[in-house]
Amino acid sequence: MSMANVAFRIFGDRLRKKNTGYDTLKKSLRQAQMPISFEMYMSSVYLYSLITGVIGAIIGVIISYVYIKVIGLPEQMTKVQVSQESAWIFEYRETFVVLLIMLLSIAGIGGVTYLIMRIIPSLKASGRKSSIDKVLPYSVTFMYALSRGGMNVLEVFKSLADSEDTYGEVSKEVASIIRDMEFFGCDLRTALQNSIESTPSLKFQELMHSLLTVIDSGGDMVAFFADKSDEYLDAAIMDQKGFLATLELIAESYVTAFVAGPLFIIVIQTVMSVMGSTDTMSLYAIIYMMIPIGSFMFVFMINIMTPTEKGKFVPLETETKFEEGVDMPEDNEETELFILLDKGIKGQSMRENLKNPVKPFKEEPLRILIITAPIAIGMLVYEIYMGYGYPGFVLDGYLVLAAYILLLPLAILYESKSRKEKKIKREIPDFLHRLAITNEIGMTLTQSIELMSKSDSGSITPEVKKIWNDIDWGLGVNDAFVRFANRLKMASVARTVTLLTEAFKSSGDVKDVLEITSKDARTTQILERERSVNMLIYVVIIFMSFMVFTIVIFILCSSFLPVMADAGENVQSSGGGSGAMLQAFDAEFYYRIFFHAALIQGLCSGFVAGQMGEGKVLAGLKHSLIMLTVAYVIFTFFI
Repeated sequence: MSMANVAFRIFGDRLRKKNTGYDTLKKSLRQAQMPISFEMYMSSVYLYSLITGVIGAIIGVIISYVYIKVIGLPEQMTKVQVSQESAWIFEYRETFVVLLIMLLSIAGIGGVTYLIMRIIPSLKASGRKSSIDKVLPYSVTFMYALSRGGMNVLEVFKSLADSEDTYGEVSKEVASIIRDMEFFGCDLRTALQNSIESTPSLKFQELMHSLLTVIDSGGDMVAFFADKSDEYLDAAIMDQKGFLATLELIAESYVTAFVAGPLFIIVIQTVMSVMGSTDTMSLYAIIYMMIPIGSFMFVFMINIMTPTEKGKFVPLETETKFEEGVDMPEDNEETELFILLDKGIKGQSMRENLKNPVKPFKEEPLRILIITAPIAIGMLVYEIYMGYGYPGFVLDGYLVLAAYILLLPLAILYESKSRKEKKIKREIPDFLHRLAITNEIGMTLTQSIELMSKSDSGSITPEVKKIWNDIDWGLGVNDAFVRFANRLKMASVARTVTLLTEAFKSSGDVKDVLEITSKDARTTQILERERSVNMLIYVVIIFMSFMVFTIVIFILCSSFLPVMADAGENVQSSGGGSGAMLQAFDAEFYYRIFFHAALIQGLCSGFVAGQMGEGKVLAGLKHSLIMLTVAYVIFTFFI
């Protein structure tokens, strides 16, 4: 029996009787599409909170024992004065301490568990709302293309529900409409109304309301989806402007809080050290905790706000099966031919990998860490082993070298793949538009593809030739485009191909399908280009702020610290004593910790710049390596 069932047996009856006060939770569970009743969910919340509360009590007892027996209670725990008659309370102070720590531990662990589990449905609903709003413009374009081909609303919804890998949460919302009709016997109007009440997205609600109005009035469904497609694509561009304004504010906040702020505190702390303060914990906290943790928080915050494709690319399925499920002919000779052909293809693939061993790493750059990570770690371990015990042994240079070994190959491979993908994505709308033009003048789609394969269309030309080769060998146009998307392994291209292939199935008007698909792909390009152009200035600002950070640190190390160190030594040698304003201090310690500060700031600022400028952390590798190099060169050759 599962924990949920056990919890329901314990708390279910009580929750059924107390059915009020859970309206918000019920709504969140529906919007999050969590297949569980509120009684069972709240029963689980109570049970897990109770279990973690017991664990908290045990932890509290352990902490109390350590505090009382190992550390020891202070003689006076409070300044509160009590009367002589109440003095007996102090005889039981250990008991009171144990009870207090237990209560705090129970409230901390059990209470936090309860709060987290109560807000999980609303968090999931909020995440679904964000996902629906991001994909809705492209989903409406998909519905427009299919309805233009002659499909009715129900057929359009079924096609969209089957494209969950491409259209995500919108497909799930539409699938719930299909489910209500096919399994619960609802008519279309009732199913749409149920969807309006259960969806977390206001935009999807508005779309379904408008669709109900069109159905009730008998309006033109194609014109409706066409208008909504233009409306939502324009809205996506406007939302992008609002997002960029928010991103600009975040960029300015990052520069102020985690570049200028730490620099100011470092300068103040250095001056205080010269004046005799020996507290270095604040420097350690700023350099080794505040800068990296703060930068990670900004990267995470920008990532969850960025309206880009989430998740991994999911391969599309072809109508013709190749690797699995192939029906072998009954003729033995033909069967042997299929087997030989299959072996030949696999052998050719192995030979290609042997000829080009870098290919797997180009396709998935993170694979290179399998090689570079052991090399970097092994080099560090070797240097530590060889240098341990030698006076003056410093690991800083080897850490920088390890960072280069780990990150430089990854940065090169990622940038190579990213530049190729950008070129292809930039050329896809024009490729589809040219196909539409050639089809309009009388060519068939296959003839248009053949013509395009023989012309120079830029970076996409090799892929167009592969599409034509698939068609020339007898593969259908749809399967040829699906194989094209699966080769590129890009979510935006998969969405474009899904729209294209599904529209081809429903429509004989190839030109209109190509134009609609081209417009959909072009909108994605406009959004990405607008982000790159607008955020370039803030990437430059991050570079400039890093340079200011490094230059100030350089001035401190090259001019301020040596002078103050000499002055401090002179004061001490002249018998200035403890009352003197200047004190002798370890300048070498500050050289090294400032060096670390510049390296960490450069590494973290690069990742923030990548996430901010291109929406991906790995895009910041090139920025991090540049800043890392600048910091290392300045401290190695000029200080």
